[in-house]
Amino acid sequence: MPTECSRDLFGFEAVEGRQVVAAFDGGQVTSDAGALLLGAVNRAIGLVGRLAGCFADWRCQELVEHSVETMLMQRICGLALGYEDLVDHDELRHDPVLATLVGKLEARRQDCAPLAGKSTLNRLEHAPAAALDRYHRIGHDPRAIEQLFVALFLEAHARPPERIILDLDATDDPLHGHQEGRFFHGYYDCHCYLPLYVFCGRHLLAAKLRRSNIDAAAGALEEVARIVAQIRASWPGVAIVVRADSGFARDELMAWCEGNDVDYVFGLARNPRLLAEIEDALAEAKAEHGATGRPARRFDDFTYATLDSWSRERRVVGKAEHLTKGPNPRFIVTSLPTSEIDAQTLYEDIYCARGEMENRIKDLPGSQGRPPEVAPERQAAGPVRRSHVGCDDAGEPAPALVRLLRLRADGSAAAHRPAPHTQFATATCGTIRLKLLKIGAQVRTSVRRIKIAMASACPYRDEYHLAYLYLKRVAF
Repeated sequence: MPTECSRDLFGFEAVEGRQVVAAFDGGQVTSDAGALLLGAVNRAIGLVGRLAGCFADWRCQELVEHSVETMLMQRICGLALGYEDLVDHDELRHDPVLATLVGKLEARRQDCAPLAGKSTLNRLEHAPAAALDRYHRIGHDPRAIEQLFVALFLEAHARPPERIILDLDATDDPLHGHQEGRFFHGYYDCHCYLPLYVFCGRHLLAAKLRRSNIDAAAGALEEVARIVAQIRASWPGVAIVVRADSGFARDELMAWCEGNDVDYVFGLARNPRLLAEIEDALAEAKAEHGATGRPARRFDDFTYATLDSWSRERRVVGKAEHLTKGPNPRFIVTSLPTSEIDAQTLYEDIYCARGEMENRIKDLPGSQGRPPEVAPERQAAGPVRRSHVGCDDAGEPAPALVRLLRLRADGSAAAHRPAPHTQFATATCGTIRLKLLKIGAQVRTSVRRIKIAMASACPYRDEYHLAYLYLKRVAF
């Protein structure tokens, strides 16, 4: 029979005649010992120090207990470990591993914890871009934060690639209360925000939190222009392709790409005129499907212009496909010429590959891959929160995301994979967090060292060791 439990002692079913009791009295014990790898990653790329350089601190430094850099490190590591709410830090500020990562084992004042609590971190998260005022003693430079994450992307390559593809996407950030700027979105069938993301491969280059009562492509041109300019300043010869679904097939964006030597591949919503163009191909696919019983597809390549919204004719590729459930026509519009790439290769190898971006969005911190709910009206409310959810800076790598991607990636400052030969080479951030960072350990602190005794039964010891060796080459 289970023993009785008190407020501090929990009793469970006896095992082989022995009582099983539990209590939160383990002392210096942590559930996040694996996060030491995050410190190695940070040393490799210098993320937190560089991010701190984007802030201005007008506090009286003689009285400051928690510097901007230590608070950023604390918040970023917390996000990486899955602690999204600031209230979590009222207990986490006593965590020995988090204190080790931050590099601050003891507070200067006796009545203060080594790390910052929720109220102090909240003031950091609401640091405005404006100048000093009586209510805000920490500010930030939004443009510098935007440029930082593109710079990290550029530094991740030992040499400029021949071509890069910038993926654009808008997705829902569901709301469950009465947040500012909430609107009902018919496609997602919920009240939500509609953040805009820009990726290049695994790298998140920009994020912008927006209301959902807007066009999916709103603000995309400005973000693409800014990112392309920064990339071209370092890689003047790189070929750039912008890729997105039909929500971004807007004349303004396509015309900008055509005028700035940037190619594009966008989905195109079907309509009767487009369907008429591939009518014969659809009939052939239907006949083949009837004869074989298997999916059949054909591709048509033609020029097309809308009746009034486009400024010129453009190349369109139509996929005429027939499945068991019926016809499945799809269209894309592109600036890539037929002499460079044929219709089938363009659709199957270039456009369809944008589906990988969905996995990158799922890597974002927050419930079910979604960022936490912060109103777009609070865009001036501070870069750490905005760097987590988006808004008008390039932050949404929620620096934690960038670091987890770096951890997943390479282990050298130029490439990206600390464990390329393990099961985690292509794992999601959530998997890495669960299996490599969330490791229980006892922490013993002496005069000469801090010993973190991790669980001997950890099933991923070999992968952790390999990740450590890769990171050691560049971080220590």
